[in-house]
Amino acid sequence: MSRFSLEGRVALVTGAGRGIGKALALGLAQDGADLVCVARTGAEVEATAALAREMGRRAIAVTADITDRSQVDAAVAAAVEQLGRIDILVNNAGMNIRTPAIDLPEQDWDTVVDTNLKGPFLVAQAVGRQMREQGYGRIINIASVGGGVALRTGVAYGSSKAGLIHMTRILALEWAKYGITVNAVGPWYFKTSLTEKLLANEQYLSEILARTPLKRVGELEELVGPVVFFASGASSYVTGQVLYVDGGMTIYGF
Repeated sequence: MSRFSLEGRVALVTGAGRGIGKALALGLAQDGADLVCVARTGAEVEATAALAREMGRRAIAVTADITDRSQVDAAVAAAVEQLGRIDILVNNAGMNIRTPAIDLPEQDWDTVVDTNLKGPFLVAQAVGRQMREQGYGRIINIASVGGGVALRTGVAYGSSKAGLIHMTRILALEWAKYGITVNAVGPWYFKTSLTEKLLANEQYLSEILARTPLKRVGELEELVGPVVFFASGASSYVTGQVLYVDGGMTIYGF
């Protein structure tokens, strides 16, 4: 069996209804994992689960808001009840509201930070308890280059992703004794429905490419490999790390 195989593993992916989350969920399924697809959008997350079932995987869809502890706990309970365990967590759900710091309303700060930092913690905590009982787990947090360098993505977004990166390190330190590894992936710009309008602006795109040594934006498939690496036995001695999948962008930033 390949060291990257996920056969027999169960992966819970948040934000699995569209974009990066959908691509990662289906990528994990392609490499053998059964799926728990979680998102607030019921029809979309069910569609992702259906595609995984077409691959021959067990897959369930759970509609939940990750900022609500009771909904998170219910989602994790449903996953364990129906699929028996959770071996892999991909904390992908996130959002942004692009507003200059001087004008940022408190409510928008709370919305972004709750979704990008509080939510991933609540999910990691609930799943981590299950992984502790199993004595095994792989947690992958989807961060951003904006958590490592200052970008025009907004102060709330950048702060939340920086917090997520440091949370990754702290959980890795605390949970290593339970057989749980915790790592993060930090994307730059990828082609999704959320970035489509931004990337359609030629001036904006040219500025992005000027900071990207590979001179292109990423394809969603290019995020799957790094996540599979962290989810598989190939990364068994790697924890507390951030892998920037950025076309070389952070070469300039650090």
